[in-house]
Parts: sequence; C-alpha cells; structure tokens
Amino acid sequence: MKRLFLTTVAAAAISFAAAADAAEEVTYLFPAPDFLPAFAPFQLAKAKGYFDEAGLDVTFQVGKGGADVATQVAAGNADMGGGIGDTPIIVRANGLDIRGVALLGGRGLTQLAWRKDSGITGPADFKGKNVGVLSFQDTTYYNLLGVLASAGLDKSEANIQGVGPGGIIQLMIAGNLDAMSGVPEWIAAVEGGGVEVEQMPVDEVFPAMAQAIIASDATIAERPEVVKGFVNAVLHAVRDIEADPAQAAQDFVAAVPQHAGKEAEVQAILEAYAAKVYPQAEGQPLGTFDPERIKAVQDFYMDAGVVQTAIPVEDLYTNEFVQ
Repeated sequence: MKRLFLTTVAAAAISFAAAADAAEEVTYLFPAPDFLPAFAPFQLAKAKGYFDEAGLDVTFQVGKGGADVATQVAAGNADMGGGIGDTPIIVRANGLDIRGVALLGGRGLTQLAWRKDSGITGPADFKGKNVGVLSFQDTTYYNLLGVLASAGLDKSEANIQGVGPGGIIQLMIAGNLDAMSGVPEWIAAVEGGGVEVEQMPVDEVFPAMAQAIIASDATIAERPEVVKGFVNAVLHAVRDIEADPAQAAQDFVAAVPQHAGKEAEVQAILEAYAAKVYPQAEGQPLGTFDPERIKAVQDFYMDAGVVQTAIPVEDLYTNEFVQ
C-alpha cells in the first residue's frame, strides 16, 4: 500500500511538472506601473487563474510609456503590451509593425474633468483655461486636440500643460489647473483631495478609444493561440468587473497589496470603468474594434498633423482573437 501511495504521488508530481512545462511563457509590458486600477483586468486574470486555464505562464513588466511599449513589442522584446486603441495609428506610421488585438471597452479611456469652481460647463469653455495632460506625446493630449476642434477651438486657445499624472492631480487640487484630459484614477484622486469636479467622457465629442492590447505581426503569425488565450482571459476579467465592481475591487486589492485599506477608492474607480469605459455599442462584442471609429480617429490625426502617413485601417487591428 505504501509503495502504491508513493507511486501515485510520484505520478501526480510528474503530471504537474509536465503541465507546468507545457504552459506557454508570455511577457506582457505595461506602459505605466502595473498596480494601477486601470490594469485591474490583467491582475484579476492572473490572480483568478484565467491565464493558467489558457495554458499561459504570464510575466508582467513595466515599460517607459506607450511609445516604449510599442517599440519593445515590435522588436520582439515583449510578446504583447498595453496601449490605446489609437496607438497603432501613430506608431505603425513610424515603421513599428504592431496592431491592436483587443479593445478593453467600447468607449474612450480618456475623460474630461474640470473644477466645479472654474466656471467651465463644457469643452467650449476651455478657451483661456489651464488644462493638464499627461504629456504632449500622449493620447490624453491628442484626444484633447479633438475635443477642442469639436468646439471650434485651436490648441493655442487653451493653456495646455503636460505635467504628468502626479502633476495633474496636485495642480488640480491646488487650483493651478482648471481642467484635465485624463483617466478615471486621476479624477478620483482629485475628488479624494476634497475638490468638487464635473466630468464628461471624451467620446461624447470625439471618437476616442479604450485601452488596447497590442501585439506584433510576427507574434500574431507565430503564436496565435497564445494571443487568443491571453486576450480572452483578460476579457473574462473585464466582464467580472462589469458584473460586480465591489467584488472585483476586493479581489484586486487582495492581488495588489499596495492598495490595502483603499478598497472603497478602488471600487469607485472600477465602477467608473464599468460605467464609462467598458460598455459596448449595441451589436459590438466586447474586445472588438470598430473600423469606422479607427478611420475617424486616423483622419483627424492626419488633418491635425499628428501623423503624416495614413495606414490601411485593416492593418491597424484584428478581431480574430476575440471569442
């Protein structure tokens, strides 16, 4: 009996080791610190075993912003990475052969927010105001240009400042910025500082897009099952957040202890994503790109001089991996 028990244990150990060896190693590169609530779908997919179920052994790394992520993914130094739906429009025109493989929501990531005491009631009132963006090479800036154009304003008619995420939060709280083009986390932080703000999603006036998972043409061709498994594991976690932001916040904090004690704040942020970023247009499955929306953004970027070369829209994305 003892010999049978030991044989069974040994067989189980060998089976476990074989399964571990069979797991595909995947490196995913974030454009910003991986503990941010914006990346909750990825952390939840890992913590809840969705990557394991897909046969993936995922390692997270942090890049130096969106441009660096695109460069590293295109060069094969990371299997996939994070960007925005419009990232391929900008970087593919510069010779980086990457495309979007999943879009984390049907609405724009970028939100407009302004201090309630600023006198602003909408984008037209940004004229002459101090408006913060992450940087002048970031989607928050490019989206702001679209917003200003929709209100008949040129970028020179607002005092736009690229001050980084910490700068935006601090300067909004101090009253040195009247408004921002940013993400839900920054708005929550400003409100947490005791400042009342009004806000609106950028996509109410400009076809902004949500976070995207990007991959190189080479990875898509050589490891399609890996891309498919990764994409659908993350989308599974997005659906979890939509279904129950409160539970998702608890699960996220358990997986990312930097947020211990901030469950209520994280829940508010995830509720904002569930309500303002993740929802899809009717008939548009979660994770998929809308080619007409991509074309509208690229046309604006061409007119604004953000890019000089128009890329065929079909080269900027693929929906083949979304179940």
